[in-house]
Amino acid sequence: MFVYKVCVGLLALLLLCSAQEDPLSRLSVGERLERVNSNAIRGVGEPELIEGDISVFDDNDRNADPCTSRGCMWPKSSDGKVYVPYVIANHYSDRERQLIQQGLDSFSSITCIRFIPRSNERDYISIESLNGCYSYIGRTGNAQTLSLARSGCIYYDTVQHELLHALGFNHEQTRSDRDSYIRVAWVNIMEGKEHNFNKKETLNQGTTYDYNSVMQYHKTAFSKNGLPTMIPIPDPNVPFETVCRVLKMAVFQVALGWISLEE
Repeated sequence: MFVYKVCVGLLALLLLCSAQEDPLSRLSVGERLERVNSNAIRGVGEPELIEGDISVFDDNDRNADPCTSRGCMWPKSSDGKVYVPYVIANHYSDRERQLIQQGLDSFSSITCIRFIPRSNERDYISIESLNGCYSYIGRTGNAQTLSLARSGCIYYDTVQHELLHALGFNHEQTRSDRDSYIRVAWVNIMEGKEHNFNKKETLNQGTTYDYNSVMQYHKTAFSKNGLPTMIPIPDPNVPFETVCRVLKMAVFQVALGWISLEE
């Protein structure tokens, strides 16, 4: 049954991918986020972003993993599932809401995560179309904004990427063990963007580094000269995240203590 559900999900995703014909759909998640967010002008009251799409409250969050420094896990219910309330702003079209909903529902087939419409819960994710694509890391308390701008962010894999941030996941390249898997080419990084490659004290739960994770940025992210800013080791030819990536099961194995592939 598990294999069947995964196969059905992959087929649905392939259909979604093939249906997208605009230029942004041909980009990887990281490339799309960098393009959309680099051109976005933050509005009054919107948070500062690091690593392209991670919201932070203040400078103390720049170098720390909020999940290990302040705690960020969504609570596990007595039935073994993790219920995460959400609301979707009413300024999205029916098609946009459908794509967002498909991203939310994709987690239920292979994890214990259940995104549920909010009733009266205090802590919940508020999905809104603001200036760019971004999210806080993990549960912050009360209403926490997850921005999916109508212009550039309504893609299945982008929705998954930002939801994974809200669940507590950092980018793959900031893992505490990343130096064993990639070499950061600091000389190629744009001036002032070096902090986007700071390592964090992440909870890796013994999982291997995933070059094809939906949370892995492309090789030239924040490059000043078009050359790679991240080089795989020991084999520099290992490909990074590809276009229209399926949400890899490996990313769920970084469990933060409560995500499981088996229910």
